[in-house]
Amino acid sequence: MKKKVTGIGGIFFKVKDPDATKAWYQQHLGLNTDRYGTAFEWRSSANPQQKGFTQWSPMNSDTQYFKPSEKDFMINYRVENLEELVVELKAAGVQVLDEIETFEYGKFVHILDPDGHAIELWEPIDDAYDGLVEGRTQT
Repeated sequence: MKKKVTGIGGIFFKVKDPDATKAWYQQHLGLNTDRYGTAFEWRSSANPQQKGFTQWSPMNSDTQYFKPSEKDFMINYRVENLEELVVELKAAGVQVLDEIETFEYGKFVHILDPDGHAIELWEPIDDAYDGLVEGRTQT
């Protein structure tokens, strides 16, 4: 079986005041935050020289980013071969919410799970993401 999800790429959740939430986590739990939250830096067990990241982001409670989901959080999963995976998901009847978007740090698409949770799928380019991350918490 070929790999699909390879890890958690991020956790995004709604809060009343993202800046206050980030400040609280920075003060009390030591997260190094930037305007997006923090990126937890880690190393691949298969290739310890390769960095990977998991993004933690509090977002405004009125964000439209999770739509059509009404849930208070969204999980981003790191995947391999996003284009092939989207073809498989569509063939299996999974609701794909948008087209694949490509950025310098990877490809993204959004789907819904059976319970109405928005899920973001990310095929990362970790070296490019590493150059963009300001707030990071090393593990």
